[in-house]
Amino acid sequence: MVQAGGVAGEQLRSFIERIERLEEEKKGIAEDVKEVYAGAKAVGFDPKVMRKVISIRKMDQADRQEQEALLDVYLHAIEGGQLPEKSEDDE
Repeated sequence: MVQAGGVAGEQLRSFIERIERLEEEKKGIAEDVKEVYAGAKAVGFDPKVMRKVISIRKMDQADRQEQEALLDVYLHAIEGGQLPEKSEDDE
């Protein structure tokens, strides 16, 4: 192994080339995703809402419920209203 300044050149080159290949793959996948959103938009779906749905689906259930509860509190706070009464179904 040839070392320059304490760095193994071939090993470093291998890492760099692998990262470059992965970056190219990532770019290709990003283009594919963009095309899927465009196709969905073409048939009437809203890509912004779809992105939000995907974001929510990535969350675990507890984080999702916490975010929904905070959103509800914040919306009621800025609207000057009271929080809705909890129904028996909420408990």
